[in-house]
Amino acid sequence: MATRNFHPVSVDIIQHEHEHLSAVIQGMLYFVRGIEKGGAAPDLKVFRAMLYYISEYPEKVHHPKEDKFLFAKIKERTHQLDAELDALIEQHSKGELLAHQLQDALLRYEFTGAEAFPHFHHLVEQYVKFYYAHMTTEEKVIIPIAKQVLNINDWQEIDQAFIKNRQQLDDAGERYRYEQLFSMIVNISPAPIGIADPL
Repeated sequence: MATRNFHPVSVDIIQHEHEHLSAVIQGMLYFVRGIEKGGAAPDLKVFRAMLYYISEYPEKVHHPKEDKFLFAKIKERTHQLDAELDALIEQHSKGELLAHQLQDALLRYEFTGAEAFPHFHHLVEQYVKFYYAHMTTEEKVIIPIAKQVLNINDWQEIDQAFIKNRQQLDDAGERYRYEQLFSMIVNISPAPIGIADPL
């Protein structure tokens, strides 16, 4: 069944979540590069809020939806993306590990001072490159092929799963909490924090 005139809600949700994640990691990169150039370090509450967001939101909200609904349905319809999808699922686990490493590096920076900053800076740069490559693969490779191989019934099933997931988050107060956290990060961070690729 053709999907040419059908626009999946789930794609909008994924892109919206990518924009928020991009804004947060771009802000983190902006701060560490500023410090590297001799600028003053921000209140570490900013870094802690950013790291909490990227460690919590992808793992509890974003990645499970992609793995369970979108990726699984694509694998039902075609094997042409098996290698890419397996790599993305593995990267979801790697991203969680990298976020924990960043949290540990931030703690060392907070308690031991400037000597621990280069390691923290290196991990931020590594994480940003990793996550932008990950999101780019999803947006430029996976979603375009998904639009070709999935039919309207597939997309409606995926959309309903995404919407149900969002409703469950709302009922538990989780999505509101993450939206509040994102707003706080934007409010306590100076410009420029946006959604453009900083690399």
